Amino acid sequence: MRWVLALFLVLSVAMLPVPARAGEPVDLALVLVSDVSTSVDTTEYEMQKAGYFAAFTDPDVIAAIRGGTVGAIAVAYVEFATDAVTIMPWTVLRDAASARAFAERLRAAPRGFSGRTSISTGLRQAMTELSIWGGGETLRRVIDVCGDGVDNSDEPASVARDAAVAAGITVNGLAITDRRARWPWADIREYIPDGLPQYYRSEVTGGPGSFVLEVQGSGAFDQAIRRKLLREIASR
Repeated sequence: MRWVLALFLVLSVAMLPVPARAGEPVDLALVLVSDVSTSVDTTEYEMQKAGYFAAFTDPDVIAAIRGGTVGAIAVAYVEFATDAVTIMPWTVLRDAASARAFAERLRAAPRGFSGRTSISTGLRQAMTELSIWGGGETLRRVIDVCGDGVDNSDEPASVARDAAVAAGITVNGLAITDRRARWPWADIREYIPDGLPQYYRSEVTGGPGSFVLEVQGSGAFDQAIRRKLLREIASR
């Protein structure tokens, strides 16, 4: 039985993501910033997790990672509401095995907390992570914000966004508009007549090549995450 246990341990270690060394050469340092505020119910939260898993195990995404100049990206995962916390620290993805290991750990990670929506707090936490990673040989630094509402706590999102852009960071966005009327007082049209995607364009995203994708429903989220990663990873 001891040899079986030893084999299990060896295989378990082999499946772990590549440990990240701050500043090591990668093509992209990417922080995923996800909304876990009160408006995000369990269904929407699991939709986000499933979407990330599907994207990071997609063959085209793996090919994009391997096809870069270095052939690797560094990824961290942050959740935000009133506060923000790093759920998944920096992990280097180089191939299908390391990407799947990261995706499995992300999918299994429990929800951090809930509360009001502070996109600016999520952005500040992502900037802290990028400062920890450092410059090194990283070609690009990107923050991707995923959420279903406007910033209603702390400083305006645009203040943190502007600080990120000034530091040479690109901020992209995934705007979830499938509200299903579960929080009628949080209807985005009360804040921004043109809708959540326009709010993200004007207040949240910025920097070279920044973009916003609108998400409606679980299937759309899977495809949006995949499209976003392909666009970010393959950008030259």
